[in-house]
Amino acid sequence: MAQNDTTQEGPETPQVYLITPPEFELSTYPAQLARVLDDVDVACLRLSLATKDEDKIARAADLIREEAHARDIPLVIDSHFLLVEKLGLDGVHLLDGARSVRYVRKEIGPDAVIGAFCGPSRHDGMSAGEGGADYVALGPVGETTLGDGQVAETEAFEWWSQMIELPIVAEGAVNPQAIERLAPYTDFFAIGEEIWGTDNPSAALKALLAPLG
Repeated sequence: MAQNDTTQEGPETPQVYLITPPEFELSTYPAQLARVLDDVDVACLRLSLATKDEDKIARAADLIREEAHARDIPLVIDSHFLLVEKLGLDGVHLLDGARSVRYVRKEIGPDAVIGAFCGPSRHDGMSAGEGGADYVALGPVGETTLGDGQVAETEAFEWWSQMIELPIVAEGAVNPQAIERLAPYTDFFAIGEEIWGTDNPSAALKALLAPLG
């Protein structure tokens, strides 16, 4: 994942970072995903499964990787960094902030992508970057009753866009209002469950991205 070119006003139009649903049918989801990837420009795809069954993850990864790599889209996986090389993936998205970034970088080498979700904390984001992360995700960015209810503030993204070169991702409870508010300051919007529960994920994604013009 590469950062957009930036100006003094901040990033150019943010790109889409697409997240798979936590559960899906192997027989139907790859075709649904393919339609979305063909309808909307996606910069990165993340396999984010709730299961801890390695066989299920591997079978899902094989199908999703085929769709992603056919379109030159990098595919990362939530947490399971030991599966990156084994499954032919491009990297890992860590969910524990900066805590394991340095260790994982040593384990999977310099070429694999490492992203780190750091909640609403830009301080944790900075620590993740110093530890070797290739991008940092902050969130949630919309109101939610999940977790402790904290939201990553606009000011954190604005400060990051001015001070830090590392790409920043806005993730969690993404809605059109959050997209409009954060578009001048973030490099990517991570979108997943916001669209997969709808009848037409492509249309839902386009509607969500409408504020970007």
